[in-house]
Amino acid sequence: MALIEKDVVITTKYGRMPAFAACPDGLGAFPAIIFYMDAPGFREELCNMARRIAKQGYFCLLPDMYYRMGLLRFDLPRRNDAMSAVIRAAMNHLSNADVAEDTGGLIAWLDAQDEVKAGPIGCVGHCMSGRYITTVAARYPARIKAAASLYGVGIVTDQPDSPHLIVDQIKGELYYGFAETDATVPEHVIPALRKALDRAGTKYKLEIYPGSQHGFMFAERAAFQPEGTALAWQRLFDLWDRNLK
Repeated sequence: MALIEKDVVITTKYGRMPAFAACPDGLGAFPAIIFYMDAPGFREELCNMARRIAKQGYFCLLPDMYYRMGLLRFDLPRRNDAMSAVIRAAMNHLSNADVAEDTGGLIAWLDAQDEVKAGPIGCVGHCMSGRYITTVAARYPARIKAAASLYGVGIVTDQPDSPHLIVDQIKGELYYGFAETDATVPEHVIPALRKALDRAGTKYKLEIYPGSQHGFMFAERAAFQPEGTALAWQRLFDLWDRNLK
């Protein structure tokens, strides 16, 4: 499928956010998907994943969530402990409130695009953005109707802004896919998340991918697992097709 793709700049409360956008090259309007990045940040690997989403009949928007810090690009093949420390610092400079406010700008921009179908929006977040897709689904319940997290972190914390505390505000459907081995997800997180979702009556599916490690959907990582990746993509498109098309 031929695509229309472009680099764009989105105005937010805090400044100008660069982003990558892709959609099918054809007549009509397409449901919007916001693709929230993982901790290593904006890169071509994520753009390729955005293209994959677009090829399934969606308008995919991939924002550079680190825009407050300038233009950050990490040379991941040369990643070492020092680079990992910088990546963690970049990740930690963001708050749930920051991303929720940025999402208001993303939604406003999407609403102004002729290629975007009016109405419900989907989203997906990997790694650090599991907390963010949960937060924005609660903060924009009238718009975000299908939100997915892959090996998400920070979804259950002891802080007052922990996303699991506001799942009762979510009106859409959620999907959580966790890795079987993930040092960034303490043992209590999945049971606590299930309990919160069940208590709220939220529509959701949560599963653990056997034999997988954190980051298993990224083809350029040692943790890449083709079988789990194929299933996760199927879960994403089933979720979005069911709720957005």
